[in-house]
Amino acid sequence: MSVTQGYLDFVVDQLQGLGEVTARRMFGGAGLYLDGRMFGLIAEDELYLRVDAINRSRHEAAGCHAFRPFPDKAGRSAVMPYWTVPPVVLDDRDGLCEWARAALAAAIRKSRPGRKCGKAGAGSGGSS
Repeated sequence: MSVTQGYLDFVVDQLQGLGEVTARRMFGGAGLYLDGRMFGLIAEDELYLRVDAINRSRHEAAGCHAFRPFPDKAGRSAVMPYWTVPPVVLDDRDGLCEWARAALAAAIRKSRPGRKCGKAGAGSGGSS
């Protein structure tokens, strides 16, 4: 996974209507954050936005696909809750910000208080 600086700058610029979007490089890609919440990622110069049961159908209807980072030993790739954005949306600032707001809402729903972090018996001490 890699991200060119030019593509990263383009995406962050397109998202200016959301507020102060920041990008953090990680694992060769980049995570996109607003107010400390990751709502998108970029890998191989392709933008993926956070989805859940509420906004996934929009991505499916647009012919988008899920982020599949690396295959496991059996050759299967894990599906992550990030899906691509149609090129026509990526090129439209207002449209992209609308899709990104839905992704941010999905990220917020995922991190609601009361959710348990970690696996049972993992010794996390109950704090997060």
